[in-house]
Amino acid sequence: MSQNRPDQSGFQRWLLNWHIDAMLLGLIIMVLALGLFVLYSASGESSAAVSSQLKRITLGLVVMLALAQVNPDTFRAFAPWLYAFGLILLVLVLLLGDTAKGAQRWLDLGVIRFQPSELMKLAVPMVLAGFMHARTLPPKLRTIAAGSTLIVVPAALIMQQPDLGTALMIAISGGFVLYMAGLRWRFIGGLVLAGAAALPLLWSQMHGYQRERVLTFLNPARDPGGAGYHITQSKVAIGSGGLFGKGWLNGTQAQLDFLPESATDFIFAVYAEEVGLLGVLLLLVLYLAIVGRGLFISVKGQDSFQRLLAGSLSLVFFFYVFVNIGMVIGLLPVVGVPLPLISWGGTSMVSLLAGMGVLMSIHTHRRLLSS
Repeated sequence: MSQNRPDQSGFQRWLLNWHIDAMLLGLIIMVLALGLFVLYSASGESSAAVSSQLKRITLGLVVMLALAQVNPDTFRAFAPWLYAFGLILLVLVLLLGDTAKGAQRWLDLGVIRFQPSELMKLAVPMVLAGFMHARTLPPKLRTIAAGSTLIVVPAALIMQQPDLGTALMIAISGGFVLYMAGLRWRFIGGLVLAGAAALPLLWSQMHGYQRERVLTFLNPARDPGGAGYHITQSKVAIGSGGLFGKGWLNGTQAQLDFLPESATDFIFAVYAEEVGLLGVLLLLVLYLAIVGRGLFISVKGQDSFQRLLAGSLSLVFFFYVFVNIGMVIGLLPVVGVPLPLISWGGTSMVSLLAGMGVLMSIHTHRRLLSS
């Protein structure tokens, strides 16, 4: 254990003893607060929705704080077991999972109903970072092939649910680990070419609604009252917000129920309509600050496992923001990726805050060892 520095205040010592990164926690709390305000409006001024979200946030913060207490070496040791447990749960989902809206993604344990795929958002980068840590870097072709298998297996299982958005996020999280491990550009180029060659096969395996989303992305006007309705109304909401917005609870698209999925995937459109461009810039600054803090923690990691894991978690958080906002403004196809820490939802909220807890663990344990 380390000794407290004499120039530290009592509050700083308390944060250090509880392995809390004050800057990261402060940024997270600010985004969560913005999320509760916009959720109240997006849900039709539903106190029940806000209350439910508060319970999920509380659970997520408890998980975050608990994971922050765990030494990063423990994460590395248990990562293979977590990964194997996650794979078992994914198989159980395909066999016994609950079905909702045409997707079989949930396990109902009676007390709790959750998506095991969210667990893999932590397990995949964690096991892959541990795998790379135990090998020579930059990785050789054999190592890349083995690491890619660790990514493809859970992504393929999740695609069967079907859940293209989560499968994409898991593949990206593992891809970031490979990239930061020193993946050479010739391998990256090869993967890009292989992916391009596999597009016809991917298209043939996609469900009808997934194909429709891609076609709507390419031409939203082809079916403005059907498949293109979501994105059309989303653009109307964002554009009508202007510079300063229409004011809290005054957004017409959400309040008059023109915007579907306004509390989940398209909550950014509700936020943009009510607070305008200036409010959007504030949210983006907060998001970038969280990502920047995570990358700072990654750079300061004491070994390759810590650096790869922290970097992947930070970049995946950025990718969440990029994909959600991109699909809401029509720059990307709709893939069902929530807006981090803001969209209504339970398992995704907890998994994101769990990732923040891992970042805090990496940073605060490093400080303890070096002090």
